[in-house]
Amino acid sequence: MRRVAALALPALVVLAAEPLYVLVDTAVVGHLGREELGSLAIGGQIMALAVWLGNVLAYGTTGRAARRFGAGQRGAAVAEGVQASWLAFAGGVVIMVVLEVFAGPLTRAVAGSPGPVADGAADWLRIAALGAPGLLLGTAGNGWMRGVQDTRRPLYYVLGANALSAVLCPLLVHPLGFGLAGSAIANVVAQTAAGLLFVRALLTERVPLRPHLDVIRHQLVLGRDLLLRGAAFQACFLSASAVAARFGTASLAAHLIAIQLFFFTALALDAVAIAAQSLVGAALGGEQVDEARLLARRITAAGLVSGAVFAVLVAAALATVRPWFGADDQVYAQAKTAWWWFVAMMPAAGVVFALDGVFLGAGDVRYLRNLTFVSALGGFLPGIWLAYLLDAGLRGVWVALCLFIALRLGGLLWRLTGDKWAVAGAVR
Repeated sequence: MRRVAALALPALVVLAAEPLYVLVDTAVVGHLGREELGSLAIGGQIMALAVWLGNVLAYGTTGRAARRFGAGQRGAAVAEGVQASWLAFAGGVVIMVVLEVFAGPLTRAVAGSPGPVADGAADWLRIAALGAPGLLLGTAGNGWMRGVQDTRRPLYYVLGANALSAVLCPLLVHPLGFGLAGSAIANVVAQTAAGLLFVRALLTERVPLRPHLDVIRHQLVLGRDLLLRGAAFQACFLSASAVAARFGTASLAAHLIAIQLFFFTALALDAVAIAAQSLVGAALGGEQVDEARLLARRITAAGLVSGAVFAVLVAAALATVRPWFGADDQVYAQAKTAWWWFVAMMPAAGVVFALDGVFLGAGDVRYLRNLTFVSALGGFLPGIWLAYLLDAGLRGVWVALCLFIALRLGGLLWRLTGDKWAVAGAVR
């Protein structure tokens, strides 16, 4: 468990750094006015897709690098990072060009109509897009360094870049008079700095830097399955918001508060999953199948304990953070109907996130993809729309979310009891 904690705690800090910076950015821009804040929200929402793609690349790279590392092939593990970095840089350039060309149409589509908010978002996005290559290089770097169980340097790199951005943002936005553009410039500087630091880490490893298309192709296949799995998650959460909105504004507001807290807890529980990826991948890479199984059981227990702790905290939060709901009694009343389902879900969610990390480390991505599809199409989506047809309110929305977690939990525990996931060797 010490090894899990040693990897999970730095990973948690890295995961939390970006959301915390977004809060700082939002607070700074909020002083400019409502239109500027709306522009930042729209531009940031579009830019978040690049962050999502980068995280997909990082998760795929960690598993492959960890298996190589466990097999005693540190050079080959770092080489996975080299190829992932080439892929990240190419993807970042493509994202940058697409956003430069289509920033206007994209922001108008999200905003719903032309106007100053959409125009401001487009201007912000065109600047922020310049940071896309650095952003994806940073996530690829996080991936391979987790794979070789080096969590210290990523911690310094990410915290340093975000601290730089947190200092630059208020200076550029207000005293230097760049306004909303200052926020985008600060983002670009931080993302580029982080990307260069991870590239420097590759250079210090003294491994060949030439691209190998065969390795990149394998990483793309892995990334495809992770993208499809992520798309299923997005469809579920968008459907949940859409159905909550149909029950009225108070239901939607209460749902958004609860779901944002769920995303925050998921972020914390993901730190355990990252530790699981690295440790299980290394054990299987070293052909220590029994060790991988033991780690999987211990990580499952750690996920259960973490989920139970968050269940207690979330239960206490309903009574102690009434200001989250403002003065609106209707929103608070609606939140209470969902809250206890949220609390009940947390122990199971802790196990699910932990086992996701186990199977990602084992390279069992296709099974994870298929299980997510089955849970979404066979459980969550029918449940969520049945809740709408039966007028079950926000309670029905969260019952469907609990069903989604329960189906995934059952599928993951069933897989854990078998042998197909524990494939030994440097590659799968």
